[in-house]
Amino acid sequence: MSTELSTNPATVVAAPPLRTAWRSPPLNALIGGGLLAGLIFMALLGAVWTPYDPLKLNLLARFQPPGAAHWLGTDEFGRDALSRLMMGASTSLWVSLLSVTVAVIAGSIIGMMAGYLRGWTDRVLMMVNDALLAFPGILLALGIMAVIGASQYGIVLALGAAYTPSVVRVVRGSVLSLRELEFIEASRVIGNSEFYTMFRHIAPNCLAPLCVLATSMFGWALLSESALSFLGLGVPPPAATWGSMLAASRPHIETAAWLGLFPGLFISLTLLAINLFGDALRDRLDPRMRK
Repeated sequence: MSTELSTNPATVVAAPPLRTAWRSPPLNALIGGGLLAGLIFMALLGAVWTPYDPLKLNLLARFQPPGAAHWLGTDEFGRDALSRLMMGASTSLWVSLLSVTVAVIAGSIIGMMAGYLRGWTDRVLMMVNDALLAFPGILLALGIMAVIGASQYGIVLALGAAYTPSVVRVVRGSVLSLRELEFIEASRVIGNSEFYTMFRHIAPNCLAPLCVLATSMFGWALLSESALSFLGLGVPPPAATWGSMLAASRPHIETAAWLGLFPGLFISLTLLAINLFGDALRDRLDPRMRK
């Protein structure tokens, strides 16, 4: 059965369903998705198996260049660089994923309450949110880490709090455009509670912009986690992260360049993959970008 589109210029074109959106994936989705899949596989593998013990010291094998025994060389303590990169992938991606999850959950709840309830609730919540938005995310995370100290879950809390205001803004804007539609009014008329209407009818319609934002935030969180680890405020040693490996390579950059080259390369590839995949996701979920 064919469907005819109205010639009215005000007609709104709905986004394609998720189940049909990726039948013919674009090139940026294939490249970004392939790179992400490889990095996620390396992170999952690094959580259960590495070629060498990433924490074991071997002073007799210090600063060995990449070769057959150690594919990416060894560091100043004789530890295998590939094993530490795999361990760092597991740590960095896990911390970034948890940070984005915290920001999305907290920001979605606050944004829906502000946009749907309006009134003094909206004014108070957005006043606090705008105050937090005045600080750059990395600066706010630095301040939180300085108070609670360096730890894996401390950095998750710091980055989650730093990126929550951005989620609040996006969700609130979506809710403000949805709350006046007919199906929301119908839910009120038939006696559904405000809580049920928010989480049953409004929340699912905010998923498309949230998915695009969460993809971008994953890249921000990864870069911020690497920056905090580079400054010594990330996951404490001897655990490996890509940022801490970059920091440790600084004194040896002239004699053992591979120690800083490979962590930087993996950070760049991950950000490239996230950006490519996020662009493709935005093109598929945003009706205005479908052409």
